[in-house]
Amino acid sequence: MDRIVFFSVLSIFSFLVTFSDVMIPQKHVTALPLSTNSRWIVDENGQRVKLACVNWVSHLEVMVAEGLSEQPMDAIAKRIVSMGFNCVRLTWPVFLVTNDTLGSLTVRQSLRSLGLLESISGIQANNPSIIDLPLLNVYQAVVSSLGDNNVMVILDNHISKPGWCCSNSDGNGFFGDQYFDPDLWITGLTRMASMFNGVPNVVGMSLRNELRGPKQNVNDWYRYMQKGAEAVHSANPDVIVILSGLNYDKDLSFLRNRPVNLTFSRKIVFEVHWYGFTDGQAWKNGNPNQVCGRVMDNMMRISGFLLDQGWPLFMSEFGVDQRGTNVNDNRYLGCFLGVAAELDFDWALWTLVGSYYLRQGVVGMNEYYGVLNSNWSETRNSTFLQQISAIQSPFRGPGVSEVHLHKVIFHPSTGLCVLRKSMLEPLRLGPCTKSEAWNYTPQKILSVKGTYFCLQTDELAKPAKLGIICTDSNSKWETISDSKMHLSSKAPNGTPVCLDIDSNNTIVTSTCKCLSKDNTCDPESQWFKLVNSTTRSSTMTKPSSQISSILNFPAKDFLWKFLGSV
Repeated sequence: MDRIVFFSVLSIFSFLVTFSDVMIPQKHVTALPLSTNSRWIVDENGQRVKLACVNWVSHLEVMVAEGLSEQPMDAIAKRIVSMGFNCVRLTWPVFLVTNDTLGSLTVRQSLRSLGLLESISGIQANNPSIIDLPLLNVYQAVVSSLGDNNVMVILDNHISKPGWCCSNSDGNGFFGDQYFDPDLWITGLTRMASMFNGVPNVVGMSLRNELRGPKQNVNDWYRYMQKGAEAVHSANPDVIVILSGLNYDKDLSFLRNRPVNLTFSRKIVFEVHWYGFTDGQAWKNGNPNQVCGRVMDNMMRISGFLLDQGWPLFMSEFGVDQRGTNVNDNRYLGCFLGVAAELDFDWALWTLVGSYYLRQGVVGMNEYYGVLNSNWSETRNSTFLQQISAIQSPFRGPGVSEVHLHKVIFHPSTGLCVLRKSMLEPLRLGPCTKSEAWNYTPQKILSVKGTYFCLQTDELAKPAKLGIICTDSNSKWETISDSKMHLSSKAPNGTPVCLDIDSNNTIVTSTCKCLSKDNTCDPESQWFKLVNSTTRSSTMTKPSSQISSILNFPAKDFLWKFLGSV
């Protein structure tokens, strides 16, 4: 007995010393401009920069960034930062820079021409300095305000003729469509790239949003997208150049065996879009595990493979109904966040916008996919911001490694990770920045890295625990179900169980649920993703006091309460 206790205390001492010395990486000032290093976007020092962006709409008929009638420009920029975003994908229409009549309109004139008198009053109240500026100058002012708040900007050519996007018949879908003159598009790209040459927070340009429609074809994609990329790089060699795919930016499969051919390198990024409605009502009508597995496999086949080929992939649009009542979106989101954490790609949320000046003929339309409310004063859903918080920072990448490669156990539906608050308390969910560093062995053992402790099941509906006897079946964890997000083991009596959480976010084991067929079941409490990381592991404060409390703890009680092995 004494040997067991002594061995256990040494293990705990090792645990505490190991993790008390690990520092959580701090946010750094990005050294611009950006470039690429294999699948990563990096700064001038070669350190990874993860784009955690939000889309800010400026391509509709008014051609003014939405929300400026509701809040001061600087206040919106500061709100973006406070929500954890480091980047804005700022949309623009080609005609803004190629049609002098439109581009020279003032904000007042643009709003008045559309009968938006209330918006004129709102901008006079909240942003009086821009009301009589030309539209193009206001676009520049928005970029400048974001720069003043250290927010990077991706200039996104969303459409040619100002208006809501997108449909197959809107005349903006593909080269040669009614409003999509390839030469005029090149001119617009060149002018925007030149205009923002030397503006340091403009770090990238997206060539075109959601190519689509009956005219789309691969040969014209290569012909014009390569030409557009060359034009942007020639006019502004500092920016990364972002290329979208076909079929509403879902399909980049044609690149698998035919890469782009450009005169420059280390500046190319590919973008893709993925929403719940991308797959219709599949999430609502199907089993979430099976739909997640199927959709994830398809995404990897038609776009995700680029990461393996050494290209950065920018998920430039994803999003959900922020009201939380859309079953299709809710189920999709858990799957998306698991994939986003695992692949650690760059992304841009749709959308910042709480309401529009005018959208599809409706004045002041509420945007339920917007993170801000209709008057742009508060976040619409604080729970959602918690869910995405973990993916706003990099899990790994060049120059950001603080510790050796390990796993974190990420819980997508909460945006939290498995951690241990103290040595004598059960495992709970908490901020991923304080996550334990786990090692997942070929024998399916999940152990706390650098220690003898492994994750074990106890009885059904009881908290999972850490132990040091890691050879039994209750210490082996398999990833099961099509989603690959159920972690399953066996209770001491041989009953199959899955990792789960209770109402207090304590890690427990429960009967595995929703693995297949049932389309009414919600599996998300049991969805966990093992994510590779080199930037996150726990810090344990005051290790000496914790060691002291353990050394003074009665040996028998300690073993019962912590190891469960007497």
